[in-house]
Amino acid sequence: MSHQPPLVRPARRTPSRARRLRAVAAAGVLAALLLVTACGGGDGDKAAATPSGAEARGSEARGSAAPAAGVVAPAKVEVIADLAGCTAKIRTEADELREGVCHTAKGDFLITTFPEERLKETWLESARVYGGKYLVGMRWVVSAKPEMLEPLRAKLGGTIRELSGIGTGANAS
Repeated sequence: MSHQPPLVRPARRTPSRARRLRAVAAAGVLAALLLVTACGGGDGDKAAATPSGAEARGSEARGSAAPAAGVVAPAKVEVIADLAGCTAKIRTEADELREGVCHTAKGDFLITTFPEERLKETWLESARVYGGKYLVGMRWVVSAKPEMLEPLRAKLGGTIRELSGIGTGANAS
């Protein structure tokens, strides 16, 4: 009889703890990435219909959101101008804001958009010194004669805010 060596099973390598942690972390990152892309809400140009924290706190007097608009205009000067029925001429192109001027038969108005909601709130805080009424949406502001704001709000959505000037109180619109 021939003598055969006993069947030896190869030693199974158990992954090190660091390798297991890296695998779990990679799986978590992949899962988070899938959730963000699936539930991220698009390309960021669509504005949410809910007010920001500052708007919800009621820092200025304002009207309610326009029922006819359905959604609030996105934060792009060209899109807002198109919705308002004009073509904007860009006059300021900066990291913290973009401004475009619209000329219409009813009057001129200024559209200002912001890459972040906090920059819009900072801009509004600075504009408080001058007072006046503004049409405000998510990451955008329209400056116009007060009589133009309500028709624009019907097209664009947003809220009308009245900012108090130096030495004056805010009045409801």
